[in-house]
Amino acid sequence: MTRKYVYLFEELDSVEAYVGKDWDKVKGLLGGKGTNLAEMVRLGIPVPPGFTVTTEACNEYLSKGAMLPEGMWDQELEALKAVEKSTGKVLGDPDRPLLVSCRSGAKFSMPGMMDTVLNIGLNDETAQGMIRLTDDPRFVFDSYRRLIQMFGSVVMGVRDEVFEDVITEARRKAGAKNDADLTADDWKVVTREFKGIYRHYTHHDFPTDPTIQLKLATEAVFKSWNGKRAVDYRAAAGIPHDLGTAVSIVTMVFGNMGNDSATGVAMTRNGYTGDNKLEGDYLVNAQGEDVVAGTRMTKDLAEMEKEMPDAYNEFATIARKLENYYREMQDVEFTIEKGKLWMLQTRDGKRTARAAVRIAVDMAEEGLINQKEAVMRVTPEQVDFFLHPQFDPDSTKKARSQGRLLAKGLNVSPGAACGLAAFDADMVVDWVKKEGKNVIMVRPETKPDDVHGMLAAEGILTSRGGRTSHAALVARQFGKPAVVGASELSIEINKRKMTVGEKVINEGDWLSIDGTSGEVYTGKIDTMIPDIKDPWLIKLLEWADGFRRLGVWANADYPRDAQRAREYGAQGIGLCRTEHMFFESERLPIVQKMIMTDRPVDQKEALDALLPFQKEDFAGLFRTMDGLPVIIRLIDPPLHEFLPNSFDLIRELADLKIRLKHAANMSDIDEILRMIREKEQLLQRAESLHESNPMLGLRGVRLGIRIPALTVMQIRAIFEAACEVAKEGVAVFPKIMIPLTCHVNELAKQRETLETEAQKIMYEHNMQIDYKFGTMIEIPRAALTANEIAEKAEFFSFGTNDLTQTTFGISRDDAEAGFLVEYLETGILPFNPFSTIDNEGVGALMEIGVKRGRSVHPELECGICGEHGGDPKSIDLCHRLGLNYVSCSPFRVPIARLAAAHAALSE
Repeated sequence: MTRKYVYLFEELDSVEAYVGKDWDKVKGLLGGKGTNLAEMVRLGIPVPPGFTVTTEACNEYLSKGAMLPEGMWDQELEALKAVEKSTGKVLGDPDRPLLVSCRSGAKFSMPGMMDTVLNIGLNDETAQGMIRLTDDPRFVFDSYRRLIQMFGSVVMGVRDEVFEDVITEARRKAGAKNDADLTADDWKVVTREFKGIYRHYTHHDFPTDPTIQLKLATEAVFKSWNGKRAVDYRAAAGIPHDLGTAVSIVTMVFGNMGNDSATGVAMTRNGYTGDNKLEGDYLVNAQGEDVVAGTRMTKDLAEMEKEMPDAYNEFATIARKLENYYREMQDVEFTIEKGKLWMLQTRDGKRTARAAVRIAVDMAEEGLINQKEAVMRVTPEQVDFFLHPQFDPDSTKKARSQGRLLAKGLNVSPGAACGLAAFDADMVVDWVKKEGKNVIMVRPETKPDDVHGMLAAEGILTSRGGRTSHAALVARQFGKPAVVGASELSIEINKRKMTVGEKVINEGDWLSIDGTSGEVYTGKIDTMIPDIKDPWLIKLLEWADGFRRLGVWANADYPRDAQRAREYGAQGIGLCRTEHMFFESERLPIVQKMIMTDRPVDQKEALDALLPFQKEDFAGLFRTMDGLPVIIRLIDPPLHEFLPNSFDLIRELADLKIRLKHAANMSDIDEILRMIREKEQLLQRAESLHESNPMLGLRGVRLGIRIPALTVMQIRAIFEAACEVAKEGVAVFPKIMIPLTCHVNELAKQRETLETEAQKIMYEHNMQIDYKFGTMIEIPRAALTANEIAEKAEFFSFGTNDLTQTTFGISRDDAEAGFLVEYLETGILPFNPFSTIDNEGVGALMEIGVKRGRSVHPELECGICGEHGGDPKSIDLCHRLGLNYVSCSPFRVPIARLAAAHAALSE
């Protein structure tokens, strides 16, 4: 029995009988567009008659080398007969001409990434028949030229620009401001010229048989699944490449039949702010691609309420019905033909991160969804967007005073972006990937073929287009700052420049765009990290906190970092790196003195000088984190990191010796000789500390054992600070973490020394501090012997950066600048293990460490610190392993809070 590849819109019951009443499977078969059209028919919403060719047909077609599946075309012709019966029209009949569109529609929305052909069925005979029926030759020739243009570019691969050049010339000759001003005679001439272009580039006449038009258009849509722009989009959006696209054949309804006809695109809520209000664009006497392409200046949907009140009220009612049915903000397309409203599409609407959060919270409070659904609907990446840089207000004010405000357009995707102006997508990609430049993509309007450049750019700027234009939708989808419809800009692509009045911006000049305000500036503007003050985000994260089991802590070395972490919702400090404090300018000379000396008395003098600095650092952290735990990692890096680079010292010595030869007086000679002796001592010490592989050398617990006075000083600083701030009424919970343990005996020896000092200090202050000693698990042997190490540790913190290096046997710094790039590009590794924890290797070691550690210490607290602590996929692993907390950068704390809730709710 031949498989069924084609379903009429009213055959949704048959689809459910085939795949079950699982909407995910239905969408997988009919695509999002086909499914939603069928659902609207079931809901009684006016949809033009049509049918859908399934994704199974597409995948079979592509797998068989562009051969239609057996029986598919016959089924398509049978479905066409049903549409003809429903409409009373016939494809190719001049007396009752039926025109159809051929539209793509995958399971997941990919706006503009695949192909569409409109007005299939037009030829010279049916065009004359439509003129007789409508008495509107302008409408007919406008529709006819659209078919030739779309068929030529989509089906036959003719560049769209050669068609657009003809229209531009027609407008110039007619003195027309836009396409709507061109007459029937103008479009008739354009249609004739389009046929010539088609013949010139394809070496064939435009096909007059409507069934051939339909067949070739169907195949073209199938092929567009593997088009470059579609592949790039899927790669960026994380959409699988094996789903295929469905093809929906829909009876044409026309918005270009006069002033009682219109077409538009709208969202049931504001896609920029999330405000519960219809927003969109429409055009009178136009077809749908005119709205989204940005070639004509659109009207705000609010004007339609006055211009076409009956159609608007019906549309508003349907829009609300669809949102309530899908329980989600909808992106809808519509056409009004001679006053009659038709719905052409509904799908979940693209939105900014800010809108996504507000819509989720508002819908939960309206009772459309519950709080769990609201939390799951917002992605960690969307929360991350709230922390993207914004322009510094003072710098913006200064730029305005300097006359650098260039233009203002529609603020369609928020955020600040600075970069070099580039006028085509390929240039953007070249500059970003080959030269590492920051780039702003500048276009009159964007098209689907520009998507690879849009994804690479820092931001997007167009001179045409509205809030539902292609540029706006893609920018929102991928969180790119964007300003569209900046009509003051005159962009000359061929001359690689744009002008605003007297100002000229050449390709390669710096631009700054503000997607929040819609402003465009010349030059660079300083950015700042915003505070999280959005009330909807605050509420959503509070809901998320109620669902997650993992604690979320932060990595912070200074009180200002800890304060930000606490404001962002951190429940403790999971990593304070004490060595970072040593690099400050007034401390580094003391540290170097401690390293350079071989005399214990000089070493003690240096450590005594460091003690007050360290103590004040810790006191500031304890005060900021009043009532919350603070994990302090004792010094970790090898000592040579605190000394100048050997190569730099050699070069400086060479320079000094040249200066010595040319010194003119004794005071200069004495000073240069002193400097030479000092540099030579530094060089000698640096060379004596040199290790072939310092990351596996004298560092961490090994350094503490070799120079116990160093870590003893740190313990004194920690406990003296704790005692002092505790006397102020601050609740202090220090946790001391010993790094790089690989053998239990290391930990036992170091802890014994440090415990003795801690008890001594508390005795001196007549105080008892609630503290713990623990260790980092960052070497495979530590994870494998965690049951032994847990005998001497009160908590574990997985240092996943080093654990990844030691598990893979690679140096991160070298690998990420070298072969790891190739490994990722060629698919040897599916992802960067320094960005997301490797479940099978590093994750397995973590699981062993947790299980073995808790086998002897059931209440053992386990967490992770480092960059992985802010990665949503790694957080999910930590949840599944039963860790107590993750610790990450303060700026990723809100992301981690949501990701931890997702992990719990997805269980």
